[in-house]
Amino acid sequence: MTTTPLSSSRPTTAPARRRMVDATTRALHWLMALSFTGAYLTADGERWRLVHVALGYTLGGLLVARLLWGLFGPRQVRLSVLWRKLRSLPTWLAAPTNARLGQNVLMALAVALILSLILPLTLSGYAVWDEWGGEWLEEVHEFFGNALLAVVLLHIGLIVLLSLWRRQNQALPMLTGRGPGPGADVAPRNHGWLALALVGAVVAFWLWQWNGAPGASPSDANPTLSHHERQADHDDD
Repeated sequence: MTTTPLSSSRPTTAPARRRMVDATTRALHWLMALSFTGAYLTADGERWRLVHVALGYTLGGLLVARLLWGLFGPRQVRLSVLWRKLRSLPTWLAAPTNARLGQNVLMALAVALILSLILPLTLSGYAVWDEWGGEWLEEVHEFFGNALLAVVLLHIGLIVLLSLWRRQNQALPMLTGRGPGPGADVAPRNHGWLALALVGAVVAFWLWQWNGAPGASPSDANPTLSHHERQADHDDD
């Protein structure tokens, strides 16, 4: 008669997981990433000019939404929390061996730089589109675009390094919302309905831009014309 080893009969328990990031914060993150990536890839050439402009407007609108979410959203995504982490920069510089503090400071610094660069990027893009200046303004817009790209790449590189160091995917909470760890959820509420409304608003804006792009007159279909030139053509009609 054979007996089953006691160790094999013990039930295996899955590691504890908790909600780290709510759905609205994740939606804002990925919509901003998608808008910037698409806008950067369509920056050169006249064929994709209207797509570039629409994605730029989207990025600017998402920045406003993120700032409002940081003011009135849940505690864990408040701008005050981001500022508190940034204030720890002198402490970390005085003791750079504190890895946990360094991670928080560097991640907060990357997020703050990304949010700060979006504003001049979108404003300069609008000025270029509306022909407020000459080539110098286009160079300013290109500078902020490249600067934002550099910060985004550094942000991604930091996440990769932390994932390798901790042997754990640090980007997973921004994808699934959950991460390993005991205790209560860091994000008690998921705010899924608000995330769906946000995605729906962005898609509706894109559809509106798409439907308005062809137009009835040749000037509407020509992305090289400025806002003032298109408006003048409409007035002549």
